[in-house]
This record gives sequence, C-alpha cells and structure tokens, in this order.
Amino acid sequence: MTTAALIRGYEVVIGIETHTQLSTRSKIFSGSSTHFGAAPNTQASPVDLALPGTLPVMNRGAVERAIRFGLAVNAKIAPLSIFARKNYFYPDLPKGYQISQYETPVVQGGTVEFFVGDEKHKVNLTRAHLEEDAGKSLHEAYQGQTGIDLNRAGTPLLEIVTEPDRRSSREAVEYAKALHRLVTWIGICDGNMQEGSFRCDANVSVRRPGASFGTRREIKNLNSFKFMQQAIDYEVQWQIDLLEDGGSVHQATVLFDPDSGETRAMRSKEDAHDYRYFPDPDLPPLAIGADWIARVRGEMPELPRLMAARFERDYALPAYDAALMTQSKDFAAFFETAAKASGQPKLVANWLMGELSRRLNAQDLTIAASPVTAPALALMIARIADGTISNNGAKQVFDALWTGEGQDVGALIEARGLKQMSDAGELSAIVDAVLAANARSVEEFRAGKDKAFNALVGQVMKATRGKGNPAQVNDLLKKKLAG
Repeated sequence: MTTAALIRGYEVVIGIETHTQLSTRSKIFSGSSTHFGAAPNTQASPVDLALPGTLPVMNRGAVERAIRFGLAVNAKIAPLSIFARKNYFYPDLPKGYQISQYETPVVQGGTVEFFVGDEKHKVNLTRAHLEEDAGKSLHEAYQGQTGIDLNRAGTPLLEIVTEPDRRSSREAVEYAKALHRLVTWIGICDGNMQEGSFRCDANVSVRRPGASFGTRREIKNLNSFKFMQQAIDYEVQWQIDLLEDGGSVHQATVLFDPDSGETRAMRSKEDAHDYRYFPDPDLPPLAIGADWIARVRGEMPELPRLMAARFERDYALPAYDAALMTQSKDFAAFFETAAKASGQPKLVANWLMGELSRRLNAQDLTIAASPVTAPALALMIARIADGTISNNGAKQVFDALWTGEGQDVGALIEARGLKQMSDAGELSAIVDAVLAANARSVEEFRAGKDKAFNALVGQVMKATRGKGNPAQVNDLLKKKLAG
C-alpha cells in the first residue's frame, strides 16, 4: 500500500465507525417489530419505553449475525462478552442509557480488504460490538417543537470500528463501500442507507508527517458515500486552515450539511469516562460456544474475497477484475453464467466493467434489472471470439439487446448484416486488388513508414464495407507485403 499524498504538508488520519442495522425482524431486547416506515411510536413496547419493571431479553438472531460478521472478517469471536450501560441523557433515549458493549465486545479485530483504483488496501478493525439504537427526534414537522418517535429505540445494531489507518477521503469511501458490500452479501444488513440501516461516522484529524495524532472531530451519521467524501474533504481543509491561522482543533461532534457542503459543530465530543460505563445488571454475560460458531460457519455463503480468489484461479482474471466481479452476489452470478457459457471470462469481465456497467449506472439499474441477460451477452461474446462479428458489430448487437429490439443474437447479426467476411480466398483477392491500386502506399510502407500500413488496412476495410475480419486482414497484408 502506498502512502497517501500530503495535503498542504499535512497527513490526514481517518477512522470509521459504522452503525449496521441487523436484519432481524424484532428488536435486540424486545419482541417489537423493526419494520421501517410505521407511524410514530407504534412499534415501541414497554421494554423499549423503559417502563418500570421491564427487563431486556437478548435476541439470538442478532448474536448470530454478529458471529457471521466476525467470521467474514477473520476476527476473534469472544467466548464471553459483556453488555454495559452507556449513560447519557437525550429526549429520544427513554432509559437514560444505551445498552452497548464496552470493555469486552463480541467481535475483536479482523480486516477488510478493498481496492482504490487497481491498488489493494486493507483496513484493520478494532472491534464490532452489539448495541441498541436510540429513538429519533423530529424537528421540522412540528412548527418549532420537537417530536419524539421511539420506533427505532431498541433496534439491533452492530457497530464496526476501524483503526485510524485511512489516509484520504477516497480510501475511507472505498472501505465503506467494501464493508457495505460485505454486510449485505452475508445477509446481516439490508444496506439501505436512506432508511438509516448503514450509517457511518468519520473521525478526522490532521498532523505533520511523523507527529503524534492530532485532535479528532467526529462527523456523524453519514448515510451517502458521496456526502462522506465531501464531508471529510471539507473537514480536512477546515482543520488545516485553522491550524495554519494559529488556532487549535478541539474535540467535537460535527454534522455535515449537504446543501452548504460544510461541517458544523453539534456538541463537544465526550470521552468514554463521560458515559460512566458499567456492566448492565439485567443482562448476564453473552456466552458463545465453539459449537455455535461452527454451526454459523457451516451456514456461511462463499465470501467475496474467497470467490474473487476462485475467479482469479479458475478464470485467470486479474485481482482487480475479480474484485469487481464480486461486488454483489447478483453481479458475480451474472459473470459466472456468462463466463461459463462463452468460454471467454476475460472478455466477459471487460464488457461487465465497461459497457454494461456504464449503461446500468446511467439508468440507475442493478444488474438484476439488466435488459441484457447473461446468456445473451455470452452468446454475443462467443461470436466476437470466433470472428463472426467485430467489436463494432458487437456494440450494435449490444445496443439492440439493451433497447429490447430482440434477444436472439444470431437473428440480430443476420438482420443487421453484421457478419464479418472471413473467407480466406475472398479476402485475399480483395487485398491483392487494394495493393495493386495503392502502389504508392506499398512503397511508403516498405520504406519504413508505418502509417502507410494503416492506410492500406483502411482501404481493405472500405472495400469489404467494414465486414472484413480485422485480424485476418492484418495477417494477409503483412504476409503479402513481406513477399
């Protein structure tokens, strides 16, 4: 991994905390529904409301999802972990404390790999711990008052914390995308950022190279990769400007305003001792035995990094291509179907990374909604590989497939007259005629002017109305010019 470039002589230091909403149907300590979009306060039970006499009961499904994540990142699964009370007072926190994990989290360590361009990076994770979400304060719809919706109170979260080892906003964003891909791949989170299922906090500081860490400011609740990069970039410049003007950075929690593109301080940042953590007396230690871990391991899907390694091995893909082919389960399935059917895995990967991805992105479609199916793409690519159509002809076929003009590749090739001229005798006669009619270009080529060869190729292609097989045309010209 190369060192990120300095910004105005400063090194950027970034750590990411991600609140991943676990995909259970009920809350972490009660049977209340986690369904999104219900009317305010209709999914809050006496346990969620912290009514006197209520007691929390651990959701087994939430624990299993935490185990699944720990296995996916090669972390240690703690055989015994402790729930603690994190004490603070907010209107949307009915207990006056949040049940979380502090000293002994369920997942300890681990790594996540990702690419920035074609360069592989690795993030070291500090921990991932289980906790409950708070409710939500609603300010805008209440005419100067604040409404409290406790539907989210008690929603199960896995908070995933990295070491402060990112050195640019782009690295931070690519890590967040890789983490998002992983938690959705293994089925522990639906990944819906608009609904708050995947929210990132970025701890940002700057320092001179070799100096100790600077004072960090935490940008809260980033629910868009685009906003995440904008927020970090703005915060970095703000901190550098402050230091260059002789000021000092004070630890704080800040919010990002997408409209202004600026961060603004929300409150001074608390330290752990401010929360007065202590073990929750109502919850016993969480015991996870080796048999439970083994059962979860046996139910795990093939992980993206393992599938990517298999694609490198079985299909001879470069590491970067293999990583992109495993960006989602649907994408990987599409690639593998087309690669097997066509026998041309690298060509399939090129089309997936190029034209298909470009079209999908332009129309904001997932690959599952692609108008071009994997079998149709495979057949088209097979016709490129056997010389039936040129790359230009393939683009015309792809366009017809995309716009729904047909899904029969062979019929499209015939109807549009895209079949290449590959008859050796016919092409040889055309090449002879072109050489005879372009004696000057022949002389220039033999005198060492390479551009003359391209001119001759152009004349042959013109004579074949663009249907000559380019590889055959080149070979024939080279042989005849050498004779």
